[in-house]
Amino acid sequence: MNPTVAEVTDRIIKRGRETRSTYLQRMNEAEQRGPHRGVLSCGNLAHGFAACNIGDKTSLRGDAKANIGIVSAYNDMLSAHEPLQHYPDRIKEAAREIGAVAQFAGGVPAMCDGVTQGQPGMELSLFSRDVIAMSTAVSLSHNMFDAALCLGVCDKIVPGLLIGALTFGHLPVIFVPAGPMPSGLPNKKKAEVRQLYAQGKIGRGELLDAESKSYHSPGTCTFYGTANSNQMLMEIMGLHLPGTAFVNPGTPLRDALTRASTVRAAQITALGDDYTPLYRVLDERAVVNGIVGLLASGGSTNHTLHLVAIARAAGIQVTWDDFHDLSAVTPSLTRIYPNGQADVNHFHAAGGMSLLIRELLAGGLLHGDVTTVAGHLGEGLHAYTREPFLDGETLVWREGPEESGDPEILASRSAPFSPDGGLKVLHGNLGRAVIKTSAVREEHRTVQAPAMVFDSQDQLLDAFKSGKMERDLVAIVRFQGPKANGMPELHKLTPSLGVLQDKGFKVALVTDGRMSGASGKVPAAIHITPECLDGGPLGKVRDGDIIRLDATHGILEARVDETEWAAREVPSADLAAVHHGMGRELFAPMRTMVCGAEQGATVFSISD
Repeated sequence: MNPTVAEVTDRIIKRGRETRSTYLQRMNEAEQRGPHRGVLSCGNLAHGFAACNIGDKTSLRGDAKANIGIVSAYNDMLSAHEPLQHYPDRIKEAAREIGAVAQFAGGVPAMCDGVTQGQPGMELSLFSRDVIAMSTAVSLSHNMFDAALCLGVCDKIVPGLLIGALTFGHLPVIFVPAGPMPSGLPNKKKAEVRQLYAQGKIGRGELLDAESKSYHSPGTCTFYGTANSNQMLMEIMGLHLPGTAFVNPGTPLRDALTRASTVRAAQITALGDDYTPLYRVLDERAVVNGIVGLLASGGSTNHTLHLVAIARAAGIQVTWDDFHDLSAVTPSLTRIYPNGQADVNHFHAAGGMSLLIRELLAGGLLHGDVTTVAGHLGEGLHAYTREPFLDGETLVWREGPEESGDPEILASRSAPFSPDGGLKVLHGNLGRAVIKTSAVREEHRTVQAPAMVFDSQDQLLDAFKSGKMERDLVAIVRFQGPKANGMPELHKLTPSLGVLQDKGFKVALVTDGRMSGASGKVPAAIHITPECLDGGPLGKVRDGDIIRLDATHGILEARVDETEWAAREVPSADLAAVHHGMGRELFAPMRTMVCGAEQGATVFSISD
């Protein structure tokens, strides 16, 4: 085991010893109650199976046959979730074939950041994660289930499902995704078209045509943003069956994996001899494995929030320093857009998750001795070096490749793209922030330039269109934190800032908001904490202040005289316009309750 990975794991265990112990005690108490519908009264149980067919009713009258709860994020507007429409019927059929039952326990909301990017609805996006967590808990609250299958893919959906499921951690839980859509318009071409539109050189029709060729069918978007980072995480944390993450929807292999997930969920309930509850799978080692996988693959910065919040739900305390220290020893092994031009289909074909996990295990960077939902396929995480295939109509697993099919997409640990994982923590008189450097060229990783201060992304775009940003600058976009307006992604700014950088200007973004999971070539210090609405020092910056962002040495500071800096106050913000309309008024309690970015930007307390 790499000594840094071991040391970080040990300090996470020590840091959360009390809260994790409390969580485990609660899960053990729930576990001791046995099959849970056994405690229901006759009236309770009759309500629970009233709509079932006679066979399922007969099975559910006793407590000897497993009942699997299905929690789904299906809707037919989101391409990533549209394939889930047919999953419940397939799952129920697979369950009946082995003498079990499956019931659709409940649906959770699933919004698309691609649709809401730059729109008022984006200000509900981060909070939707916690709404999904609560919806998952409501879905499982009927106490009818011996296991659960969580169907979801995208940005806030998988973290929300997992946070909610962890409150039922005594149940076995398997995640079942839909898979990525086939490859469309190359990512490089898509980015070029977006920049041309930002410069006014092409019209909306040409832009829409390009976007439609990129996002073109059912399935997950193929770039390596938060949605596909989610799938990587579920696999490397042992919550998928091996090889589930990146199989395209609508294929026989995809259907076979969904059926196999159902069978496995029934096998690992407390009714059998291989009981594998969620709380035993998601421990401190699994969380560290998830962070290492995120770093090695250049995954989404959103997981510096989501993984923290997921860990908290299991009583585990993770900080950004853990990410930073693990990044220093984790090599970058993939080049998937925005860190390269390939998409996740190309990554999967080059060796995918089985080869990535194989390389990281061989390098001592992952805990191999963990509990997973796939214990029948091998010992610990080593089962995930295997890949699923169809032998006729039979699903089988065999050892995955030992070498990359394309070293320009998936590298070996002996010849990585970079010796580190490209995620750093920045410190200074502006607070703490994270930055993803894996897609940022070396010459752009340090920027020292005058500040231009904005209170919204629309203000910045107006300044760009008017030509006021044709110079070296650090764009400060403040009052974008979770308490201010729900911490929206500011990915809408990427094309404009990219145009300025391409013109040769020194450009950076500094904000207490988020960037997309597709954070790209412009250096962006994000998630600054404390946020401006909490009196964070980013609010002290004035136009013309010299700002230094140094990703190499972890520096983020305003080069202002210390006496003057201490005397400055953070201005008040008029946020009334972003607190109403598009449902935002309903989320006022969440803006009041939410904790800081480094604590996961969640409304849930770790001691709850």
